Amino acid sequence: MRIMQPLPPHGNLVAELRELRRRGLPGLRHCTRDALRETAVAAGLCTGPDDEQTGIEELLGAAVRRLAGGRPVRDDDSCDPLARAAAHSFGIFAARRGVPGTDRRKAAAAVYGVTTERFRKSQEHDVIAELAAAVLAVAREAGVGEAPGRQVVVVGESAAPAPATPPGHAAPPAAGLPPRRPGARPAAVAPVAPAGRVTVRVCPIEEVRDVDILVSSENTYLEMSKTFRPTVSGALRRAAALRDASGEIVDDVLSRELRVWQRTHGRAGMPVRPGTVVATSSGALAAHGVRRIHHAAIATPVGDGDRYHVSPAVLAEAVRTSFELARHEAEFLSLPMSSICFPLLGAGRGGLPVETVARRLLDAIRTELRRDPSWSVLLVTPEESHARLLTAASSAP
Repeated sequence: MRIMQPLPPHGNLVAELRELRRRGLPGLRHCTRDALRETAVAAGLCTGPDDEQTGIEELLGAAVRRLAGGRPVRDDDSCDPLARAAAHSFGIFAARRGVPGTDRRKAAAAVYGVTTERFRKSQEHDVIAELAAAVLAVAREAGVGEAPGRQVVVVGESAAPAPATPPGHAAPPAAGLPPRRPGARPAAVAPVAPAGRVTVRVCPIEEVRDVDILVSSENTYLEMSKTFRPTVSGALRRAAALRDASGEIVDDVLSRELRVWQRTHGRAGMPVRPGTVVATSSGALAAHGVRRIHHAAIATPVGDGDRYHVSPAVLAEAVRTSFELARHEAEFLSLPMSSICFPLLGAGRGGLPVETVARRLLDAIRTELRRDPSWSVLLVTPEESHARLLTAASSAP
């Protein structure tokens, strides 16, 4: 099995980008840059010390353009604010490379219309986290030819032959699409395992192709993450939105359809029971071969709403409900679906340990595949280390 050159963890890149933001690109040689160098090498942008600094700067420029949907980054309202803020923060704009850190932060804060201090405490964390994710995505896309070798089949007890016409799935009435961004490389195809089996893949969920259903984790108010946040919910909301030729969002598809469901079922502004799953269309992700998005309400807001509680038991409920919903949709919407993709539900802002999530998800998925082995399941995570934990959990008794 061929394996693409390993990429550093997202957290390592975030730490290095924070230091680089302070020093600026001219101070790159004085920064810790091991993760940035490894990623630039993996992306084919540098080969060694002689071109390391140039390669890292090219990598950051490519990542910022990726945040802007593959377009040139401009400092006006036609450009995604996340990309503009990142370009200001790191001096990517022409003639801004050597601007002092305080001035770069002030310009980035102005993009969001907030004070410098407010930006430092809030939006800047999201900007750096998203830029780190984009840096990894640039490297992965550069190595897309190696992608199939990074898949590992981890569950195989239910290897019953699939029926000639696999059943599909759709959204139940009670509970529980931009086309590819202009200029961006095609997302890596993430083929699923044969029916009755599970595949683990290292990639952001919004880059998955040709899987019928993508599952998103939501809070119990079914309020999706902001499009600039580095969450599964935010990424899917951003990727599914319909945009005009300038890149402006003209239809926030997933959020809009969730609001319609809430009004229809008398839950507007009210929480749903943890474990509820609501289906929407896939918006612009239909261009990637995705038919439906399942929104699993697993996170209960606590305190002032900045934190969430996720009970490990709710993960099995969400998996079971998502499969039930899929079968319901297959019957009543006549959608020919046979594959479903889960992220590590609850392992982000939900705060659950990845080991716990991996074990609970796999146990619940095994149960569903024994009940109905016609399904293929894909588990995705952007972190190599988390994929290894999923693989380890699959071999546990």
